Amino acid sequence: MDAPAAKIRLDKWLWHARFFKTRTLSAKEISAGHVRVNGARVIKPAQAVGPGDVLTFAQATRVWVVRIAALGTRRGPAPEAQALYDDLSDPVTQDSVPPAPKYEGKGRPTKRDRRKLDLNEPGPLD
Repeated sequence: MDAPAAKIRLDKWLWHARFFKTRTLSAKEISAGHVRVNGARVIKPAQAVGPGDVLTFAQATRVWVVRIAALGTRRGPAPEAQALYDDLSDPVTQDSVPPAPKYEGKGRPTKRDRRKLDLNEPGPLD
């Protein structure tokens, strides 16, 4: 007979792979229905996953598509966590992320600046 395939809870694996800071946060995302396993929506954090399963979930402005490569035994450092999965999602380019607005350091406009702004605005009869 074949030995049963190794499995681990989905919330625990997401925490081991460092996608979420706490296991509770990963469980909340799963319970909210924001995680898919092999294309099917999952709402139970205790869903068993194993090597070869494909996970799809959103995090901030990025959509992750990862294939589980290994299960892991602990939540280790980042290089160890990155060895647990293969990233199948589209690479994020710097052009797709909008730059943060720059602070010009001007503060409140002066009276002279306000007059210039008022001259630029069309009046009620214009």
